[in-house]
Amino acid sequence: MIYLDSNATTRIHPEVLEAMMPFLTDHYHNPSSGYRAAKVVRQALELAHEQVAALIHAEPEEMVFTGCGTESNNAVLSFLASQAGQQKKIVTSGIEHSAILRYCESLADTCGLRTDKVGVDAGGRLLLDDFAAAMHEGNAAMASIMWANNETGVIQPIAEAVDLAHEAGVPIHSDAIQAVGKTVVDVQKVPVDYLSISGHKFHAPKGVGALYIRAGLRFEPLLRGGGQESGRRSGTENVASIVGLGKAAEIMKQRLDADAHAGVAELRDHFEQRIQTELDGVRVNGSLEHRTVNTSHLSFEGCEAAGLLILLDEYGVQCSAGSACMTGKQQPSHVQTAMGIPASQAKSSLRISFSIFTTREESDAAVEAVKKAVGKLRSVQGGPGVGPVQVFT
Repeated sequence: MIYLDSNATTRIHPEVLEAMMPFLTDHYHNPSSGYRAAKVVRQALELAHEQVAALIHAEPEEMVFTGCGTESNNAVLSFLASQAGQQKKIVTSGIEHSAILRYCESLADTCGLRTDKVGVDAGGRLLLDDFAAAMHEGNAAMASIMWANNETGVIQPIAEAVDLAHEAGVPIHSDAIQAVGKTVVDVQKVPVDYLSISGHKFHAPKGVGALYIRAGLRFEPLLRGGGQESGRRSGTENVASIVGLGKAAEIMKQRLDADAHAGVAELRDHFEQRIQTELDGVRVNGSLEHRTVNTSHLSFEGCEAAGLLILLDEYGVQCSAGSACMTGKQQPSHVQTAMGIPASQAKSSLRISFSIFTTREESDAAVEAVKKAVGKLRSVQGGPGVGPVQVFT
């Protein structure tokens, strides 16, 4: 199988697995215990703090390990909501991940905080004038703007958003889950207050994440108990996975420093060039200038994404639809709707996401599979307005 769904999750890097194994076997001790064997485990956690902090140019004490990116997002929103006082609004964008948008929706019921979802342009980037207006209305309790979109890979003008929030005296968080490890994230140059990370997006295991909290800022934990992570996230640490996250961060920083991700971008561009040259009716969605190196979001005229996915899976290619399927009925995703993409185009979209392990041979084979699937689907699907897609394999 050819795996082209790395925005969903990534393969664990062999060096990451190697680093984890001792903490699944010999070094199984609780890092909070007092004997010498536990000290080895505590030191491994300290190293992981340093490695993850280095990836985003932070300090080790500014990092808190969590169970996933969703937890990191929810923990920040929960704390900032508790500090809202007379402020009655959360400012975010219309293209955020559900881990942000759904939690914001819940805060309307629990805290009376409404959500102001700022729009994006046709390229999928935040409308800064609208964001500035939302900031200066004077009743914003917090802002949360993603660094890069999970569906299109479009990188947001986060530095400008941070400046606008701080000018208004509003704390700002960034869901950087799709950015960290893929593009340079520097919290010194972009002084975001809080930032979320998820390990499985850059070759660490699932079930481990991190939260950056800028030094000097207040934070109250979502999970309370034994006081682990300097009292900011209780619960016995998932040591092996945290070690893996640290090693993955180290590997990704080395690649970013050496511009080694340029090869991933070249592979993506080669894939897009072939697809657009060898197939009619293909459109790349989102900003071509501002996007992560690994993501290609494509629409195929005259095709439904659901049918393409079935055929591509049959042909040995794994990727994602650029729209969500709910209750058996395909609906345009909120991201594409916010970008103004017509429903017919949105329903024909695929997200192709590469990784450092994807080869040119796999990319070329995937092009052939896409051409075959599109040709077959167009031949059986008919024109606009037809009924449910039927795929014959």
